[in-house]
Amino acid sequence: MASSLTFTLLEAITLWQAAIFSTLFLILSFLYDLWAQPRLSNIFPRVGYGNGIWATFMDWAGYIREYGKWQDDGYGKSYLIPSGLSRPMEIVVPRSQTKWMLDQPDDVLSSLHALNDVLFTDYNFLEPGFANGQYGIHVIHRCLARKLPLIIPDLEDEINDVMDVVFGTDTANWKSMNLWDAWMVIVPRVVTRLLVGHPVSRNQEFLDNMVKFTADVVRNICILNMFPKVTHPIIGRLLAIPNWWHWRRSYDIILPILERRLYDMELQERGDPAYDNWNPPENFVTWFIRLAKEEGRSDVLSPFVISRRMLQVEFAAIHTTVLTGHSLILDLLSSDPSKGFLETIRQETTNVLREEGGRWTKQGLSRLYSTDSAIRESMRVSCLAPSLTKRKVIAKEGITNPVEGWHAPYGSYLMLSLSPIHLDSGIYENPEEYDAFRFSRVREEFQARPDEEKTYEDHLKVMNMTMVTTSDRHLAFGHGRHACPGRFFVAHEIKMILAYLLQNWEVKPLSERPKSTWIGQAIIPPFETNIEVKRREKPL
Repeated sequence: MASSLTFTLLEAITLWQAAIFSTLFLILSFLYDLWAQPRLSNIFPRVGYGNGIWATFMDWAGYIREYGKWQDDGYGKSYLIPSGLSRPMEIVVPRSQTKWMLDQPDDVLSSLHALNDVLFTDYNFLEPGFANGQYGIHVIHRCLARKLPLIIPDLEDEINDVMDVVFGTDTANWKSMNLWDAWMVIVPRVVTRLLVGHPVSRNQEFLDNMVKFTADVVRNICILNMFPKVTHPIIGRLLAIPNWWHWRRSYDIILPILERRLYDMELQERGDPAYDNWNPPENFVTWFIRLAKEEGRSDVLSPFVISRRMLQVEFAAIHTTVLTGHSLILDLLSSDPSKGFLETIRQETTNVLREEGGRWTKQGLSRLYSTDSAIRESMRVSCLAPSLTKRKVIAKEGITNPVEGWHAPYGSYLMLSLSPIHLDSGIYENPEEYDAFRFSRVREEFQARPDEEKTYEDHLKVMNMTMVTTSDRHLAFGHGRHACPGRFFVAHEIKMILAYLLQNWEVKPLSERPKSTWIGQAIIPPFETNIEVKRREKPL
């Protein structure tokens, strides 16, 4: 009887009625999102279309195309900037108050909660709760910088092999290739070498699923941002089905390796004499197990958990490195060839590599002043996103700014804008110009001085101009205690990739720099750009 009644009711609902109901549900959901937003004081200056319900709708429409302009309009003060559909306005903190914002304790302003909301980690990384998955990031914080010298030979081996495959060995003919696709082949292999090691780094099925998982995350972020929050538990779980599938297929591949590493390290810890002279491979899996044992975290010592905790590391290492490397090559190739950027980097990397005996070391990579500067300058002028430093207010009482007197309530967001700072003519001369050696000139001038003329203050100034150094003037890796922990790996990786490319291939310049596209808080690179390369007959 009940099933018959249900069938009768379903028959009575027409497609038109279903469409009306769905539309009303979405409208009410968006209105609920508006009602649930934190109430921000009128003391704030606003960019966008002003106050009121009509202005709110205008802000939503303008968000897609006007976000970059809004950042420029508000620069230099605290102000409110609109977000996407039904999302709360965010408080942009001026550069002068960077230290105040970043010095706040994590139980007042939370980087993790903000990251959870931006990446929709509850759905994309297959586990609810902002803290889940963070142990992998913790391992990177604790181990990566210390262990980099040990893994540079493996990374160099992987880079040289994959670049020979991607760019080819034909010395007679020019090869046209999509630049984005090239980076999406190179970086996942290098990242996998860091995380799991060889031979998984050359297992194409594993690599394909890792890349697809990264694409799943980006796609899901875009889609979820278009829907009201009340729908996320349903839509998010549906969207995450491909994420789960791609993780599961990659997990099946590395499961035997994880089981064996756990077994071997357990026997070594127990003093099994068979392991007296055994050293586990230096990669993320080993660091994870070793650190978890030291910290008594038996809850994460299983293949299932280790593979899950790798997901955020994989995503960050692939996505940001590909974006950075792609922009770097575009900036270099579109620069005036008469400036000699490419040839200078080629000569520098060749000379230093020769001095290091033909193999890269941490010390050798640190002496690539011009190469380091070219990458840092690209990260300055070709921003990956409008902001990479965001915090969520999680203190129930909110937080009050002592300088301007405004109050940010619980649940609101604070951020540092990136592009206006990087393009500030008060900080950088000719800020919109890509000057590859902007930072290395200062370092080289300092190194050329007699020792008696070098001051400690000048030394600090020079050290603040390296690629991995963050400051309130250069926020590409964030800043403060939550700055990107993988930036040292990224620096070494991109330097070795660029060095091998320029030493072994000729690359034709581009007549102009292909434009990126701003869509709200996303900066979309020119995916379609092709470059032309030809293998050198005699590398330097």
